[in-house]
Amino acid sequence: MYLHCVAMFSSRTNLYLNGLQALFALLLVIQSCAISFSTRTTNIPMNTEKLENALHAFARVPLLNGPTMIQRLTRIEEVLGAEGHGVNLFVKRDDEASLGGGGNKLRKIEFHLGAAKATSIDTVLTVGGLQSNHARLTAAACARLGLTCELFLSRSVPRNDDNYELSGNVLLDNIFGANTHIVPSGESALEAAEKRAEQLRALERQVLVIPTGGSTPLGCLGYASCALEISHQEAQQDKPFRQIIVPNGSSGTHAGLAAGFTMMGRGARSVRSFSVLADRDVTADTTLRLTQETLQLLGHPNLPVLDEIDVDGAYRGDGYGIPTNEMISAVQLMAAQEGLLIDPVYSGKAFAGLLADVRQGRYAPGDNLLFVMTGGTPGLYAYRDVFAQS
Repeated sequence: MYLHCVAMFSSRTNLYLNGLQALFALLLVIQSCAISFSTRTTNIPMNTEKLENALHAFARVPLLNGPTMIQRLTRIEEVLGAEGHGVNLFVKRDDEASLGGGGNKLRKIEFHLGAAKATSIDTVLTVGGLQSNHARLTAAACARLGLTCELFLSRSVPRNDDNYELSGNVLLDNIFGANTHIVPSGESALEAAEKRAEQLRALERQVLVIPTGGSTPLGCLGYASCALEISHQEAQQDKPFRQIIVPNGSSGTHAGLAAGFTMMGRGARSVRSFSVLADRDVTADTTLRLTQETLQLLGHPNLPVLDEIDVDGAYRGDGYGIPTNEMISAVQLMAAQEGLLIDPVYSGKAFAGLLADVRQGRYAPGDNLLFVMTGGTPGLYAYRDVFAQS
């Protein structure tokens, strides 16, 4: 009897211990799942309300067709193979907007022309290089809104062939009805525009002058809004992006995204850019200043510092608008494998930089990277000879 009782006690004790072990194991599984979920969603910013409310305070005219799509570059991933290190490549199609041939400058122009309409502006002047995408899209937007547009274009690229002087964006500027002024070499396009604005104001015209690329704190709100858009798309697709990669010319695209992600608590380091206009240090300084000024405009007190601005200057080549072999290869790869067009001045060089980063193992297997296709494809026609020779 004694032995029987001991055996029963021992058996129940074992069942109790086994039950505790099972419960402990279940708790570990639950904890593991929670940690996994937390890690997987860490990069998806949830604090969007403050940015949304701040953006609502600014006038804006809709020039896009809604959020631009995100698509995966599956064929390029296959071509990269082991060189891709298991990284997932995506593009955000800011080139797909219908107005004016599409492009990133439309996001900035939405806010500039929103302010213009709110203040009864009837004439818009802007500046850029001869093949300026910003000038083309400003002309198209003004045509849509019934505003007079004048463009002041400078020869910022050392070329004078017919393809560059007469094709691409130059042709479209004229088709959109803009009055184009070619600024002589060595003179400031912005000063010429300001002088013309004074003349027009003396005639009682209401004039707005938009600087290069629309890259002012007001214009940068367009890409702060884009950061919000990306955040929503990440949440919808349950796919956080390790970094968002952009070309950097006048710095407004990078600065706007950095400001938006900073305000949502994700930080300016979420964005990486490749400079195509100025050298790396000048570009980083400009991007920081614009990011800080944009955040101040939005009423956000915590400003990033220079170390948080991620700019790479290694793929600019000899200068703005001057082709590089890496750019040509990147443009051809995107076209041949994905059927997508990127331009030779901005996205071509930036995508070349991204491909180099991926091949060099900058990112970990499983990282999701988002490259913003900023448009500018009419510029391909101005570089016909470059691609014909390649």
